[in-house]
Amino acid sequence: MKKVFIFFAFAALIVSCSKNEDSGIRSETGEYSYFKGGRTGGPGPSGGEGGESGTGGDTIQSGQITAGEWNDLANWDFWLNLGQNQDFSDMPAYWNINLSNRISIKLKNNSAENLIDVKIELLNTSDQVIWTGKTNNSGTAELFPLLGISAETGGLKVRIKDQIFADIHGFAQGVNNLTVDLSQTSAKKCDVAFVVDATGSMGDELEFLKVELIDVIGRVKTANPDATLNLGSIYYRDTDDEFLTRVSDFSTDVNKTIDFIRKQSANGGGDFPEAVHTALDKAINNLQWSSNATSRIIFLVLDAPPHYESQIVSKIHSLIATAATKGIKVIPVTASGIDKETEYLMRYMAIATNGTYVFVTGDSGIGGEHLVASVGEYEVELLNDLIERLINKYLE
Repeated sequence: MKKVFIFFAFAALIVSCSKNEDSGIRSETGEYSYFKGGRTGGPGPSGGEGGESGTGGDTIQSGQITAGEWNDLANWDFWLNLGQNQDFSDMPAYWNINLSNRISIKLKNNSAENLIDVKIELLNTSDQVIWTGKTNNSGTAELFPLLGISAETGGLKVRIKDQIFADIHGFAQGVNNLTVDLSQTSAKKCDVAFVVDATGSMGDELEFLKVELIDVIGRVKTANPDATLNLGSIYYRDTDDEFLTRVSDFSTDVNKTIDFIRKQSANGGGDFPEAVHTALDKAINNLQWSSNATSRIIFLVLDAPPHYESQIVSKIHSLIATAATKGIKVIPVTASGIDKETEYLMRYMAIATNGTYVFVTGDSGIGGEHLVASVGEYEVELLNDLIERLINKYLE
């Protein structure tokens, strides 16, 4: 199959061209380079010092990391059959996840316009709210009754504003097409948060990822001049490290986010799992998400799972339900070092929040060994192009 290479480049048109130490400089071709200036070290592609293994001296340019995307919602039968794969047969019980029942809602108004960012509550036979979602930029919401407080899958209803629709069927019977008398705003607004693992194991890829993210920011801003783009970022480590989380809240000043990302580095950690749940909690509950938006996205970039403790697993389920309620898509971006348990958990997060799954591949030669994702046919892209494509897609 033809492979299309794409990559993570965030700030080409935004970063100033002053030659400050540790600054980004845009060339005439529009490529963004990260100059490490007076720093010593900094990871190269194979975990060595910056400038080794083909980094081009102390310069790291965007458009190198490669990745793939797999959308389980668009390949639902593949997801349902994943339990027959021996790598995943125990995962639903391990993570206490049941995504076997899916309810898909397509919402339009009387003018046949897709209704965006509309709250939809899924009710059981006792009129208890068992799952809440919001329609995305195509007017679709995905609801999961078995992730809520009830095990019922029959006699379900949905409530939209004050209107109740009965006889809601599962995805096996198709999409529920509903019409309500609501107007649709044409203003485009997108909140994007980059939540990034900054522990030592990310050292083989973090400097490259920083350049990619910074480049993407600029490209998305340029591609959507009429849209409001709110950007924020959280970098996290683990308990007893130098810091647990560092937060840059949403701002329309893209340079604020660029400067924050540029200052981060990888260190700490020590054991395999990290404080993923703490970072998600900060992102979902502490960042100031827009009350009305075309799309809200968390790109969760990591190479390790959360700590496997019952209260942490329960906390993650609660956080994912809250993200769905707020209309926040969680889009994991898994780097080298993850295992199959982490892949399954990340794909659950994407499915339950109407997101998609992104995984860094080894085609670029950057970083350590990359897990082969248990997915169907996909294209290898440059990570910056892939992330830009997704943001633009969810802003359409």
